[in-house]
Amino acid sequence: MTSPEIINQLKIVNNASRKLVRLNDSEINQILHELADLTANRIEYILKENQKDLDRMDASNPKYDRLLLNEDRLLAIIEDIRKVASLPSPLNKVLEEKTIPNGLNLQKTTVPLGVIGIVFESRPNVTFDVFSLCFKSGNASILKGSRDAHYSNIAIVSLIHQVLEKYNLKETVFLAPSEREALQPILEAVEYVNTIIPRGSQGLISFVREHSKVPVIETGAGIVHTYFDLSADLNKGKAIIQNAKSRRVSVCNALDCLIIHQDRLQDLPLILEGMDSNNNCMVYADKEAYSHLKDHYESNLLKAASSDSYGTEFLSMTMSVKTVNNIDEAMDHISEYSSKHSEAIIAEDKNTADYFLKNVDAAVVYANSSTAFTDGGQFGMGAEIGISTQKLHARGPMALQEITSYKWIVRGDGQIRPR
Repeated sequence: MTSPEIINQLKIVNNASRKLVRLNDSEINQILHELADLTANRIEYILKENQKDLDRMDASNPKYDRLLLNEDRLLAIIEDIRKVASLPSPLNKVLEEKTIPNGLNLQKTTVPLGVIGIVFESRPNVTFDVFSLCFKSGNASILKGSRDAHYSNIAIVSLIHQVLEKYNLKETVFLAPSEREALQPILEAVEYVNTIIPRGSQGLISFVREHSKVPVIETGAGIVHTYFDLSADLNKGKAIIQNAKSRRVSVCNALDCLIIHQDRLQDLPLILEGMDSNNNCMVYADKEAYSHLKDHYESNLLKAASSDSYGTEFLSMTMSVKTVNNIDEAMDHISEYSSKHSEAIIAEDKNTADYFLKNVDAAVVYANSSTAFTDGGQFGMGAEIGISTQKLHARGPMALQEITSYKWIVRGDGQIRPR
């Protein structure tokens, strides 16, 4: 598809987006439930198409897990679609209302953003999630997936189109070609696309931010730290750290760097106990941490840390360890290397925990909890369109409310403004 053809498709989506505003919530929910039903009936088809993509990727690639669909994941996706349908509509909410002295009545009311372009890598579940959230909030969708998920995305959008066509709404969703060259026309389509949300590697996010003329809501990479404080509980900390690292390594909320107080280094072998034998976790440890681990951790999985060991989103069973003298050093390390996604402290001392929570700059900051909870579903928001790491418009998990804007509705009775 040529650039002019893509631009024409974006124009069609923009025009069609006005139809979504006319739907009531019951109609929206009915369509979402129909998509869930159709997906449940076509699981075998989706898995067959997903396998075509998997066959083209090395299973050792960290993106492989992100690309993988199976029956359990599809059933969870189906449940998420139904969950989104069950959520209250974010539209037409009166955020503020007042009558000014001249008698004009003003209402600040929520409305869709309009047309949202989602640029993403290797995660076909995003296609379902994005459509569900955009549709529920009255937004049309431009979906630009990567070549890695080419067949999966085509299959998923074909089901979405099959449901929408019954309601003359098929043109509200456009799956752009998977080729890299198809991205730039979308990023420049200021007349037809209202915002771009990139989801993927730091490289992808940086490219979109630097080349887009359309406003971007940045969902940053997840370079995630957990600080094990002097006052930390060992058993609690061990469970939190191992869960944050090993639950699912290919997601943005997975732990990348463990920061540990020097006076708790003797506990480090217990904190990481079994991460070698059970998880084959590669550890890059600084000098102090290495000396405490070398006799307790598989030698082939323990390496000396270098400057490249920090500030890296591993997306694999790999982590780094940094030793600090106090909480301020921990926060300095986080400030230097954080992507401002999710950061955590393990500490029983309340003042220390509160100090960390107040001073660390990230979209989500935890005390005594796994960072794996940075997720729209876990926050009770339904499916998630991304984790925003910026401070304008939205921050943290983005769901329905975060993909709306507002307009002022003014009602009068002949008022005119004096010269």
